[in-house]
Amino acid sequence: MFFPLSKLIFFCITPSNAMILAAVLGALLVLGRWRRAGGGLVLAAGLGLLAGGLSPLALWVALPLEERFPQFVDDGTPVAGIIVLGGAIETRLSAARDQLVVNDAGERQIALADLARRYPQARLVFTGGSGSLKQGNVSEAEIVGRTAETLGLPRTRLILEDRSRNTHENAAFTADMVKPKPGERWLLVTSAWHMPRAVGCFRAAGFTVQAYPVDYRTAGPADAVRLNGFASDGLTLLDLTTKEWVGLLAYRLAGYTEAWLPSPQTSSDSVPSSAAADGSANR
Repeated sequence: MFFPLSKLIFFCITPSNAMILAAVLGALLVLGRWRRAGGGLVLAAGLGLLAGGLSPLALWVALPLEERFPQFVDDGTPVAGIIVLGGAIETRLSAARDQLVVNDAGERQIALADLARRYPQARLVFTGGSGSLKQGNVSEAEIVGRTAETLGLPRTRLILEDRSRNTHENAAFTADMVKPKPGERWLLVTSAWHMPRAVGCFRAAGFTVQAYPVDYRTAGPADAVRLNGFASDGLTLLDLTTKEWVGLLAYRLAGYTEAWLPSPQTSSDSVPSSAAADGSANR
């Protein structure tokens, strides 16, 4: 129930959708008895679209997420495994065109290929099922398996988790599949703006991971005063990151994470620890 309900809620609260729906409602009210209220709603929706599209608002919303976890620095500690979260692959187009088609989070797949080369002994895990409400759709993991050679990956090195539909399931199913040992270093690859929720889910699953953020949408704090050249850019980022903040709250309330905004911890995200040994107590 959580999965389909989240789809409906996210559709309604996505800022660009919400403002367009508000403008339509306002226009209908103008045609009826409530002209003043309708006009105010249309004006508010228009100003919201303007602010969300051209002002730094979307950047302000994104920066706290992207700055939460630092970029990975290799200190020489052996890497036991690499986990890459799905979300970057366009499964419908990939299946239709019989080739790997990625979206604007494609850096996740680039990182998979790069880390596989840099750490030839590490286990490679890709976790991603189908995000569609329809049954029987091809999974992201299946597409990765089909197109492994495109990424320069030996298919035999890949561990594919193809059941998960969201981040909570990414963590739970991956932990159950690979059964990490205490003290191992596992890198978690996902978008920087998504890293807090992802790390929180893996911690709740008893899986110690180190953040490897990619797919940055901001250049850093200096972007707090930058205007967008195209309204579509600002609205796309605002939609993405607003949903992420809502997702953080929903996951905390559902018990999928142990903190509203997970943060780096020395024991979990800087050096390997034995947290995975007693992680079952957190499940």
